[in-house]
Amino acid sequence: MHIVLLVGDVFKALADPTRRKILDELTDRNGQTLFEICARLATKHGLGSSRQAISQHLEILETAGLVETRRSGRFKYHYIDTAPIAPIVERWLKKAEEPPCESP
Repeated sequence: MHIVLLVGDVFKALADPTRRKILDELTDRNGQTLFEICARLATKHGLGSSRQAISQHLEILETAGLVETRRSGRFKYHYIDTAPIAPIVERWLKKAEEPPCESP
């Protein structure tokens, strides 16, 4: 049951285009601060979201397990974590790669 809830959280987190762009940015350069993420979203994607709005998106991504944070001094760094996507890959994508069953 926990895996089902986790997968639901992952899908919810991935449903939003801004959150997907945040993950894209962390994929390009992992370990960014909120300020850096906001700057990259503004310059590369033209997103003028407030830091508070991006912080809320990051919180949803963290709740889903897609983002981890680490503090260093007064800075909080964000890192992508793809582990929560593994059950999705196993459930649908790996099965799709298997050869079809032969009928008797």
